[in-house]
Amino acid sequence: MFARSTWIQARVPSLDAGVDMIRNDVLPAVQAMDGCIGLSMMADRKSGRCIVTSAWESKDAMHASDSAVAHLRERAGKLLGGEPYVEEWEIAALHRHHHSHQGACARVVWMHGMPPATAEKIEQSRDFFKMVMLPTLEQTEGFCSASLFLDPATMRTVSSVVWDSRAAMEASRDSAAKLKESARTQLAVDILDVAEFDLLIAHLRAPEMV
Repeated sequence: MFARSTWIQARVPSLDAGVDMIRNDVLPAVQAMDGCIGLSMMADRKSGRCIVTSAWESKDAMHASDSAVAHLRERAGKLLGGEPYVEEWEIAALHRHHHSHQGACARVVWMHGMPPATAEKIEQSRDFFKMVMLPTLEQTEGFCSASLFLDPATMRTVSSVVWDSRAAMEASRDSAAKLKESARTQLAVDILDVAEFDLLIAHLRAPEMV
């Protein structure tokens, strides 16, 4: 499975209108496209940073949607007041403890490893997610779901962990810091960025992948 993420630095006053547009116009349009398996949107209401991610059954299906999605992306960018920036990922792993509800939040961590992207390195990333991250997360109150996206060409990865509430996410910061340090040492990766968001739209139908 594959994913396309669109990052927009939005004007904060425009966020609510942008969320309505994504939910009412973009979501049904994208879900109707062949091979689409859902869409999510997260945003930092203080900074205006937001990320819209669509998931696809295959790379071919994702690329077949390029032109139609580009039109929707342009509309969303104008409404939100920011220039869209697009990234494509392979969905390397996904685990859902339970579905999210209103008030859910997400912590996203971007990492970069040393090239080249060998099959062994990719498998090491999956093993760390399955054998180190998930057992820790499963024991943490308020854990909802976790995913790992990978760009083999650049050896960039991004992990996203969803929590039932902001309070649960904030309470997990110490354990999250320990996991990031473990990833840094065991996988020899650099931590590029860490951000926390409100999960505003969650309509991903991607199946379990661990």
